[in-house]
Amino acid sequence: MNLLQSLFPLGWQHYLLGGLTIGCGAALLFVLTGRIGGMSTVFSSTWSYLVQRPFFQQPRFVESRNWRLVYAAGLIIGALLWWLGFAGGTPEATAVPVWQLVVGGFFVGYGARLGNGCTSGHGICGLGSLQVPSLMAVLTFMATAFLTANVAARWLA
Repeated sequence: MNLLQSLFPLGWQHYLLGGLTIGCGAALLFVLTGRIGGMSTVFSSTWSYLVQRPFFQQPRFVESRNWRLVYAAGLIIGALLWWLGFAGGTPEATAVPVWQLVVGGFFVGYGARLGNGCTSGHGICGLGSLQVPSLMAVLTFMATAFLTANVAARWLA
């Protein structure tokens, strides 16, 4: 079996199509509006509707929350359309216990706050615009992910 087939047993074309679609979406958002997408800011700006604490009431969150909600809705609707159209509507399942998903989600959220952005903001938009801080953030995200995956594989095995 050749290397490409061993790395991508279900094919590589859908990964390429997904990457091109995400890249075009991020580029269109920037070219048409001058805005940079990222999901961690969507989270904070959405909380600005409900939480009156100064952090959430910063102008950057309050002034951008409407378009960011539309941005997030587009991601959800796009995933739903893909699931219904290409995945056949078959539900996906995981064997990962709920507590691990919750703990992992907490650490991802904390890391996104600590890194002043998430993997989509830094990895797609930040690297796409050649931002050095985004490169440092992505390298940190990836090193942490590699370390965590290896520690978890040995600890939970």
